[in-house]
Amino acid sequence: MTETLLQVQNLKTQFFTYGGVVEALDSVSFDIRKGEVFGLVGESGCGKSVTALSILNLVKKPGKVVSGKIFLEGENLLEKTESEMRMIRGSKISIIFQDPSAALNPVFKIGYQVAEPLIFHREIKERDALKDAVKLLSITRIPDPESKAKNYPHEISGGMKQRAMIAMTLACKPDLLIADEPTTNLDVTIEHQILHLIRELRDEFGTSILLITHNLGVIAEMCDRVAVMYAGVIVELSDVRTIFRNPLHPYTIRLKKAIPSAKAIGKELEEIPGSVPALINPPSGCRFHPRCEQALPICKREKPKEAEIESGHFVACHLSR
Repeated sequence: MTETLLQVQNLKTQFFTYGGVVEALDSVSFDIRKGEVFGLVGESGCGKSVTALSILNLVKKPGKVVSGKIFLEGENLLEKTESEMRMIRGSKISIIFQDPSAALNPVFKIGYQVAEPLIFHREIKERDALKDAVKLLSITRIPDPESKAKNYPHEISGGMKQRAMIAMTLACKPDLLIADEPTTNLDVTIEHQILHLIRELRDEFGTSILLITHNLGVIAEMCDRVAVMYAGVIVELSDVRTIFRNPLHPYTIRLKKAIPSAKAIGKELEEIPGSVPALINPPSGCRFHPRCEQALPICKREKPKEAEIESGHFVACHLSR
């Protein structure tokens, strides 16, 4: 059995606002194995990015991780001090944010920003780190990396910014790379190149990847296993083939039906009625029941418990009992 790298257990993250308590994550649990690409998929507002920030202990006030455990190779990250987490971020765990334009510092050259993790975590001299930065930019397929290393972020394209972000995150060869919607705002061609690059780098460096996306097509292309998240709860988790061949949760089934396909040319795409609920006052019982056409009376009253339907296939749904 493949060794586990990260374990998230019963994670609850909340935001304490003037309007009430936002229950962003409600008892979220999953694990990521060494060397695998693990997908986290769901609509916008389901809690995917909050999960990433919780793992990195970057949830800012008024947000707070109120309970749960996050183990990285047996060490609970939620028990670490801020200074200890600074040594882990960028070294053992790195993240590619949705918007590289916002994540890159506009006043520093690309080469220095890629080199900075090496200077901070590996205590490499700046001159040597800058040379390594050029090599990393080359690995991420940036043309003329020596020249691009001397550019500021506004002087390169969106696709190159994303590649520079990837180079930065891989500088210290982290155990876990979190890719939070890494192809947002990129055209289809560049999206394919970035995803192919991430997969190549996983194969080369053996890095585990948590891939966060709302796109099931990306999940099908990239991931080994996937967790489907809805309104702060994981409703289904399995290997990718099982999720696509035999989805069991009504939400997963509706997500799959909403994927464009060649067979659906000329037909309207199926949509999920309604929208993700506000999590200040989430629905009672199953959070999906107001949008579920198969909801039973118990779905409104009782939160479904996660059950293993078959080996490795977990579903939280009263219909699957």
